[in-house]
Amino acid sequence: MEDDAPVIYGLEFQARALTPQTAETDAIRFLVGTQSLRYDNQIHIIDFDDENNIINKNVLLHQVGEIWHISTSPADKGILATCYNKTSDTKVMTCAAVWRMPKELESGSHESPDDSSSNTQTLELLCHLDNTAHGNMACVMWEPMGDGKKIISLADNNILLWDLQESSTKAVLDPREAKKMHKVWIESAEEMTVNISVYRFEVTCQQIARTLPQLSSSTALEGKGQLKFTSGRWSPHHNCTQIATANDTTVRGWDTRSMRQIYCIENAHGQLVRDLDFNPNKQYYLASCGDDCKVKFWDTRNVTEPVKTLEEHSHWVWNVRYNHSHDQLILTGSSDSRVILSNMVSISSEPFGHMVDDDELSDQEDQHQEDKIKEPLQDSVIATYEEHEDSVYAVEWSSADPWLFASLSYDGRLVINRVPRALKYHILL
Repeated sequence: MEDDAPVIYGLEFQARALTPQTAETDAIRFLVGTQSLRYDNQIHIIDFDDENNIINKNVLLHQVGEIWHISTSPADKGILATCYNKTSDTKVMTCAAVWRMPKELESGSHESPDDSSSNTQTLELLCHLDNTAHGNMACVMWEPMGDGKKIISLADNNILLWDLQESSTKAVLDPREAKKMHKVWIESAEEMTVNISVYRFEVTCQQIARTLPQLSSSTALEGKGQLKFTSGRWSPHHNCTQIATANDTTVRGWDTRSMRQIYCIENAHGQLVRDLDFNPNKQYYLASCGDDCKVKFWDTRNVTEPVKTLEEHSHWVWNVRYNHSHDQLILTGSSDSRVILSNMVSISSEPFGHMVDDDELSDQEDQHQEDKIKEPLQDSVIATYEEHEDSVYAVEWSSADPWLFASLSYDGRLVINRVPRALKYHILL
């Protein structure tokens, strides 16, 4: 049973930001954000044609700065958020904004990879997430089961909960643009009085204020040591009222209603914690990875020891992801240039394999089933993927196909791979 070959797509610039288009559940689609100091940065919309095993792409300009993190709305295919570097005078700040892609690109395209990017389009700015008083943005998280109106951003040691309200349905008019409009309006209507023109400008400013996102609540991390958040994840369980954050070597859980800490895993890793992910099927299970080359799995009800530890990578582990449908499948990406797919069945929602209703079994099959479930299946590394030649900063499962995933290395190489067929059929049958 031969597996399909990986499909590789090369970006012109370096890159480390990757996300699936979460709201798209029919087509296989990923978004990649570039990091270039000399040229305008881009977001590549990657559509994978599974039948023909080819990639189709579209490119959007992201002119405000190099992209460090990208995420997409769970409710609207056209909405996304980016964290990016912005230089003002001699200071560099990491900011965040919410954007809308052009309407015609929301549901896919069929351009070939060889087509020129002369038809590059721009993103429509919906709103900035004002971090002036809070510090550098680390990431933006969308409420997993929500309507795309609630997001959380991590800025230095602050957790900020935003309500987008109207800002996700209409573009924000930048104040500088408002001033330009004001000037043009005066020049084209000289017979109008100054008082009326000033009134017009005030109305424009009020319109801007109505479209800005509202900061619903916030909290700050206090204490000694390195207090800057490195990553976070919004839990799909508990009615989406919990998030987990990482700072230094510590993992913390928070209740978004009270903005209070609900658990703390001190020294979760021997070095910096890089990423987190919640098990989609087991509400108390959380995965973490870090610079100690380890991936750890936690039960948040008892955080004294991890329930399982993986030590397969030889350098920093930047990403860990649970499969959305089959939580025994775990993806990790590392700066050892490898992507590893593990089968962590013993701590999954089906530790004894796929269970069948008794009514569907004959006597002989029933006996076989009993023998089968006496011992849990063994955890193992399923495959190691070595198509990358640089640090792998991101791995993501497709939101449309549970057997397909993408990985991104810093040199701009995007690789699309599949779960081996043998394992796929073993899980399904």
